[in-house]
Amino acid sequence: MFEQQRENIQLHVKQLATEALQKSEPSAWFEVLYAEAQGDTTQIPWAKLAPHSYLQDWLTNHQPFTSGQKALVIGCGLGDDAQALAHLGFEVTAFDISPTAIAWCKQRFPNSTVNYVVADLLAIPPQWHLGFDFVFECRNIQSLPLNVRSSVISSVAFVVAPGGTLLLITRVRDTEVEPSGPPWPLSDSELKQVESLGLQQVEKLEFLESQQIEVKQMRIEYQRHNSLTSSER
Repeated sequence: MFEQQRENIQLHVKQLATEALQKSEPSAWFEVLYAEAQGDTTQIPWAKLAPHSYLQDWLTNHQPFTSGQKALVIGCGLGDDAQALAHLGFEVTAFDISPTAIAWCKQRFPNSTVNYVVADLLAIPPQWHLGFDFVFECRNIQSLPLNVRSSVISSVAFVVAPGGTLLLITRVRDTEVEPSGPPWPLSDSELKQVESLGLQQVEKLEFLESQQIEVKQMRIEYQRHNSLTSSER
């Protein structure tokens, strides 16, 4: 019964995403999904109500952190990853395109130090440019279609400060052929675009996510060098 429910939710997500694409609003379906859930976390397929295990693993193995460093969580969902960073002393901003998701975060964590805000990955606030020492991007790029992928990757790189770290978790694909989605796993050339934007790959970990089939994923740590080129400013 649980498997059937999960399949039904995944089919519904695909339907919502397809409808959004047809309207040329590729990220509009997130708010629809969160609003439809009406507070039921089981209706949000990625809501684990705990920090992502591969984020937690990375944090555990990279402590201590300097208190007061600025962190950004992209597409924060229900807020668990943002809370994990706040507990370690980061000054955290976490955003989602869904107003319902952000309201949900504030309800779950009423005393949080995290600055939860509504924002669009395709229209990043200019004041965030090069503004964060640690940026966590987990499966947001893959949830948007290839026709906006270059813009989305640029937006992610846009916010990483000189000397800062980007931790990326994503599904990957072994071909440049466009996959059917969502999600649309990233290709090698798309990952190389991250590096072309001034971020150097530091560490890469491949892992499999077991669902009906095993899904190839990567956790990649990038770092921006301290001195900026003219194109990065």
